[in-house]
Amino acid sequence: MGEGNQIGEKKSFIDKYAKILVIVAVLCGATSGNFGVLITASPTVIGFWRLTIALPFFAIPIFSNADKRKQLVQVSKKELLLSFISGAFLFLHYFTWYSSVKLTNVASAAVLASFHPLVVIFITVFIYKKRISWKSILAILVALGGGILIICSDLSTLSGGKLSGNLLALAAGICMGVYFAIGGKVRQSVEGSIYVMLVFASCWICFAFSNIFSGTPITGYPTMDYVYILCLAFICQIGSHAVFNLCMGHVSSLYVSAWETGDPVFSTLFAFLMLRQVPSGAEVIGCVIVVAALLVYNKFEQESE
Repeated sequence: MGEGNQIGEKKSFIDKYAKILVIVAVLCGATSGNFGVLITASPTVIGFWRLTIALPFFAIPIFSNADKRKQLVQVSKKELLLSFISGAFLFLHYFTWYSSVKLTNVASAAVLASFHPLVVIFITVFIYKKRISWKSILAILVALGGGILIICSDLSTLSGGKLSGNLLALAAGICMGVYFAIGGKVRQSVEGSIYVMLVFASCWICFAFSNIFSGTPITGYPTMDYVYILCLAFICQIGSHAVFNLCMGHVSSLYVSAWETGDPVFSTLFAFLMLRQVPSGAEVIGCVIVVAALLVYNKFEQESE
């Protein structure tokens, strides 16, 4: 037996800590809605500048590295198409999400957007033809039940002016589910940093064209808008979405999506700290249910590995 086989292949940093990085990414992403409320610019302007700031951090290392450029050229047409479709769904997620938090409260929007695991389950089972344990599915459904409890804590949010915001938040969750499911597939064959760059480039193109076609100006907004957008770029775009994509292929897309279900818990906490939005008793109970269900889900995931 050779020396290499005796020692075994050394795990990379992402291989060793992928599940922890996913949790950190959830915390970073949970600040997104709060920044969206604070920014006065339109969702398309927010998304455009968020990607404009973050994209070079992912594109430059690839185009300045010969090996990375070679890997980029070797990406198949199918993988390239799927990456760009994934970026388009990320664009739709951003657009609907930032539109929703301007119309409804962050807690309700975050809960409705967290329904994306159902989309991932549907795609994983019926399109990718993969089997998922009934225990994992049950844990996710319990987590979503906690989300429903949060919604029902204030039924008035489902009527009147907030209805559009809630529907947009639900659409954001559906788009996120498709985005995660495609990412889990593509990352099995495309290196993480390359996939992230392709997805962000596709998303940036969508935002650029949306501003052009709608005639929306990208400058002339208050200084604090750009400060908050910088926070979005570094905390949410790099600290959350980029980390999620890098972890794809190292953990299941369902694991990532299920932890994202905990976003309402952290979003509600950050909404209190940043916006002084105080959750009701039912919202707190719903958050506890979500966290407990996620912990159970993680246990089932570890048992199945």
